[in-house]
Order: sequence, then structure tokens, then C-alpha cells
Amino acid sequence: MITERKEVVLKYFEKIDNGTFDSTYFDLFTEDVELYFPKYGYTKGKEGIKHFGETLGNGLKSLHHDVKNFNIIVSDKYIIVEGQEGGETKEGIKWPDNKNSFGKFCNVFEFEGSLIKRVHIYVDPDFTSEDAKRIEMLNQGNKS
Repeated sequence: MITERKEVVLKYFEKIDNGTFDSTYFDLFTEDVELYFPKYGYTKGKEGIKHFGETLGNGLKSLHHDVKNFNIIVSDKYIIVEGQEGGETKEGIKWPDNKNSFGKFCNVFEFEGSLIKRVHIYVDPDFTSEDAKRIEMLNQGNKS
């Protein structure tokens, strides 16, 4: 079951990176799947996943994940993926800039059988470091 679940997680990222949001993408999830994303909040069900993807996708030209360097942790019915992502906005701004935006993320997947029942995505949604006020405030405290 662990191998099958890892394959589902890798397929999830592959489909996102390729922009393949067909029925095979939605077949990775339970009907009552829960998703969380910072600033977006929570959504439920495959329709919720679809709406989230459309909302995020409206601002992105491309998105890619450094799959080969993922740190994958498995515990019972959970798979946690720590990694790095990057991309380009519709306005042509590429990220991460590796100064304030590093593209780091962590996804927590919960499974029911071989399907994703819950995915909570932990990432700074300020992909292009446009939140100058908080960047300045936090950088003042970071002397390393």
C-alpha cells in the first residue's frame, strides 16, 4: 500500500506540473476530499479541488516541482512531501527569486485506501515576493 500511495502522490505532482486536470487527475481523490491552502482556506470535494486549481491557475503561466529532490516521509495513512517549487506568473515574473522567495513547500496527504482524502498545502503564497511590508519586517529580525 505504501508504494501505491507514493505513486499516487508523485502522479499528483506530475499532473499539476503538466497541467493535466482531466478525469485521471480527479480520480486520485476521494469524493469528499479536503484541501487547505494558505490565504485560500479550506475546500471540500472534487469540485472544490477544481475551483482551487482554477483560482490558483488564473495567476500562473507555469508551475513545476523539483520531484527528484523531494523529501518524502511516510507514516501510517499519511505521506508528507517537503520540496521546492517554482514557476512563472501570467505577468511573466519568475519565482523563486532565492532572496525572499525560496519556493519551499510541504504537503500533507492523508489517504483512504489508495485515494487522497485530505491534502493540506503549506507554502508562502507570495510566490514573487510582492508582500514588501512583511518581507521588510521579517528581514530586520534575520541577521544570519
